[in-house]
Amino acid sequence: MDLSRLAKKNHYEHITEQLKQLILSGELQPGAKLPSTKELSEQFGVGRSTTREALSALKAMGLIDIRQGGNCTVKSVPSSGQDFLPDLQNLLTNKETILELLEARKSLEVSNAALASLKRDEQDLIALEQILQEMALHAGDEEIGERTDLLFHLTLAKATHNSIMVRLFETISAQMEIAIRETRRVEIYSNRSVSEQFYSEHQALFAAIRDQQPEQAQIRMKDHLLHVETILMKYLTD
Repeated sequence: MDLSRLAKKNHYEHITEQLKQLILSGELQPGAKLPSTKELSEQFGVGRSTTREALSALKAMGLIDIRQGGNCTVKSVPSSGQDFLPDLQNLLTNKETILELLEARKSLEVSNAALASLKRDEQDLIALEQILQEMALHAGDEEIGERTDLLFHLTLAKATHNSIMVRLFETISAQMEIAIRETRRVEIYSNRSVSEQFYSEHQALFAAIRDQQPEQAQIRMKDHLLHVETILMKYLTD
């Protein structure tokens, strides 16, 4: 796999584009495994966080799967008819689209919270509680905070035991992560006081789901996402 080392001025978009072209050209076939994040970072001459952003972008485009442990596998190239969400690059500069994504996420996740509170099982509760414990131990840690936040919401979606809800969440969240990644990282994950507040909100949401209180779960999820939106709006309205 021929990859070009990047200059310091380059960003993750250049890595995304190189890997995208390898996939679209057929040099990387469906089912092929990409090198590890560490190996890709060394080949491109960038930090691992930059490589992870590029991989997240490829996932949002539907070109790769990222599995537990960070293993990445090439997917079948989607046809144009499957690209029902806006182009990724437009998301980075289109305030209106970001606001629409926030609105869609809020509607979906409030519904997920209510459904999960009714359908969750003991394994779901154990998984959510383990994520909360990791959040509490690593408040203010940028990388762990970002990973556990997404994992909590994904695990909650899985607790609905509705595969369509999970797929909708994965699609919307992947687009959101790329569109607002840097804002969220700076303001939320590396800010200890903000991350501690988010932990409290996740904990309250977990309690409502554990106690099978769908209305309370909806309220807790809505309050949490409004808090996220308030932080993001400071940047989107500048």
